[in-house]
Amino acid sequence: MFLEKTNNHSKSGWIEVICGSMFSGKTEELIRRLRRAIIAKQKVEIFKPVIDTRYDVDKVVSHDETSIQSTPVETSSQILLLANDFEVIGIDEAQFFDMELANVANQLAHSGIRVIVAGLDMDYLGKPFGPIPSLLATAEYVTKVHAICIECGELANYSYRKSTEGDLVVLGEKDAYEPLCRRHFDEKMHGKSSK
Repeated sequence: MFLEKTNNHSKSGWIEVICGSMFSGKTEELIRRLRRAIIAKQKVEIFKPVIDTRYDVDKVVSHDETSIQSTPVETSSQILLLANDFEVIGIDEAQFFDMELANVANQLAHSGIRVIVAGLDMDYLGKPFGPIPSLLATAEYVTKVHAICIECGELANYSYRKSTEGDLVVLGEKDAYEPLCRRHFDEKMHGKSSK
């Protein structure tokens, strides 16, 4: 959804979730929506997890190098402390936050704030990732974006990790991950597990 807050007399906010695989344009879409809110002269704040330092320490940056200033935080509860007097809150890389993020987003929405969250919906194993499933369940609007499978050119829904590291969170870009469709993800995962 591409909603800008209008004269909302009920003072009710909402949650928008932008999810998908790596290289699908999640952050780009988040930045686009936040910039539109800024153009509409709304008070906007953007948060990201402190562990995401791939492109910049203080900015949210998409793979195509579009950026917007943000506030890095360690926990989702810090967002509540810093979200005073804002009409729109953006949260990038939501999968890296603690499981309390859905409650935080809902508290913000209940207080009349538009909350826009972007994050991976699945981890490198193809399993639901962190707080994203809870956010999807409580969001008013969900946008699923897709990358292009590097093997066949079909829509990619999975983030395949090329390395054999077993940690859930391994920061990386195209050197470490590639977008794959279901068929090619299954083929590569089965090939990796048989080695």
